[in-house]
Amino acid sequence: MKIFVTGGSGFVGNALVHRLVADGHEVRSLARSDSSSRRVRAAGADPVPGDLTDLGRAGSPAPAWLSVLREVDAVVHVAAHMEFWGPGSLFERVNHVPTVALHAASVAAEVRRFVLVSAASVSTGSLRRPVVDESTPEGRPNIAYSRVKLATESALRNADSGNTALVVLRPPFIWGRGMTTIDAFVEAAESGRFSWIDHGRHIVDFVHVENLVGAMILALTRGRHGGIYYVTDGTPMPIRDFLTPLLATRGVDLSTSRSVPLAVAAPLAAVTDAAARLLRRKSAPPLTNWLVSFAGRDRSYDITAARTDLGYSPDVTPEKGLAQMCSP
Repeated sequence: MKIFVTGGSGFVGNALVHRLVADGHEVRSLARSDSSSRRVRAAGADPVPGDLTDLGRAGSPAPAWLSVLREVDAVVHVAAHMEFWGPGSLFERVNHVPTVALHAASVAAEVRRFVLVSAASVSTGSLRRPVVDESTPEGRPNIAYSRVKLATESALRNADSGNTALVVLRPPFIWGRGMTTIDAFVEAAESGRFSWIDHGRHIVDFVHVENLVGAMILALTRGRHGGIYYVTDGTPMPIRDFLTPLLATRGVDLSTSRSVPLAVAAPLAAVTDAAARLLRRKSAPPLTNWLVSFAGRDRSYDITAARTDLGYSPDVTPEKGLAQMCSP
């Protein structure tokens, strides 16, 4: 297949490009800088110079790089600005608007498949549900990034689809060699600011980057049009059992970290979160509503639909993934 990938120089997108090329596909990847082009090319793809934020600007002509869509069979949209803090207007401008425009252009070019990598965090509004699936009401997500992701899913599923099939994947915490999303945890632990909530007993779910890549490849040919699929490693566990060995790969010991009861953490987070937003702080406070929902609430995702419709079966176990991170 001929496939166009966005975010091909990033953690997830680059892993996807490597796998697609290894499987014999012809891959083109959007690259907005020289360094991105070099990384994409090193993975075996042809870089397409351009920027997603060129899309959807009122009064601006369509960027020339969109012509590549007429030459591909599928689009895998991985790129996104991901932060657990920030105003909705930011994510609307850099995530939602370009994604809607890219999908519309793909439909116009009669691309056969459009795979959107969304986020399991769109369901953080269902805080009291320990296990969710695709039929669970999402509620109102508690961070702007996730609210905009949910709005983008809805916009694409309700848009004119023409001959383009849409498949949406919802991964939770993505981990693996080369990840940067644990940097904040590492920094907090090394500075003595890290604390468990309820001794780290609450259940979290996650997906190894290679498992997610496998799901994206399956979605190129499988999955119903408009289908939404949670994708995880299928091994939910207490956050203490997940984070402790994960941070140990960075030389961080969490065995003596203190603990705060949820009954204390939740109201404190509500106050600090609200105050920081009221003051329009550019960076998140140490304790936020999102952090409480992640570390202080049981949450796992039923992947039956992905197994059934996509034929998804996670191959990388936590043990294998950790071994990869520890190897030179």
